[in-house]
Amino acid sequence: MAKPSVSREAFRGLFAFYAAKAHLDHNDVAEGRLLKLFGSSEHIPDGLLELWSSRTELIGSEAVGNIMSPLAHQILDGSAQYSHASDFLHRLLRELDRDDH
Repeated sequence: MAKPSVSREAFRGLFAFYAAKAHLDHNDVAEGRLLKLFGSSEHIPDGLLELWSSRTELIGSEAVGNIMSPLAHQILDGSAQYSHASDFLHRLLRELDRDDH
């Protein structure tokens, strides 16, 4: 199986980045939710990471960032909660598919 172009560690870094922001903003609840996603991202299925990698390559990093950032902020403000990092990744993929059409 080919290694995904977006590594698991890079994807985990997304949650660490936003958790650090929540920490600086003294938002302990959001920080806890993001750290939970950080930990669970270690167990995202390889096939899902490969799908994510191929979709991001097709769409481009700017478009992906425009979709990802509001979704991550929803976690920060509490309007969205995910029980596992793969749930968040599935949501991102749905949004990427929606934006692609």
